[in-house]
Amino acid sequence: MNVADLLARRSIRKYTDEPIRADQLQAALEAAMAAPSAMHCDPWRFIVIESQADRDRLADALPFGQMLRHAPMGIIVCGDLNVAHRNQLSYLLQDVSAAIQNLLLALHAQGLGAVWLGIHPNDDRVAAVKASFDIPDHVIPVSAIALGHPAEHPEARTRFNANHVHYGKW
Repeated sequence: MNVADLLARRSIRKYTDEPIRADQLQAALEAAMAAPSAMHCDPWRFIVIESQADRDRLADALPFGQMLRHAPMGIIVCGDLNVAHRNQLSYLLQDVSAAIQNLLLALHAQGLGAVWLGIHPNDDRVAAVKASFDIPDHVIPVSAIALGHPAEHPEARTRFNANHVHYGKW
């Protein structure tokens, strides 16, 4: 993957009915778990959501996640506080976010589309997702990912802003 490929990755919210192959899912999850992690704690955990009923339940918990109803698959990305470095939420969120980015890039590299849907830190969303999917207390659902074969193709773009870059000091 080159920089142009990275710039072409966009949030995809419309999908075809074509299913995700098992090897595509496996490759994306392997890429997610190749992310850096503080002290190699690897606190990420994944719940693959395949059934329509489960995708609907997840969409019910996420006000901006209605595309899950039409995606062939969803993934809830969680972090386990019991294994996060120093059992710290900050390390968990950094590690899980790196895994999410790798997951999104791996899906894009395979010609698939996805969108990152926030769960944490919205207490109502966290509680609803935990209850709906039997997630233990020490595991935090950080985000959900809707994924599938894209039915839309937004233009590549950059969001680079030179004013956000400082050299040597602020």
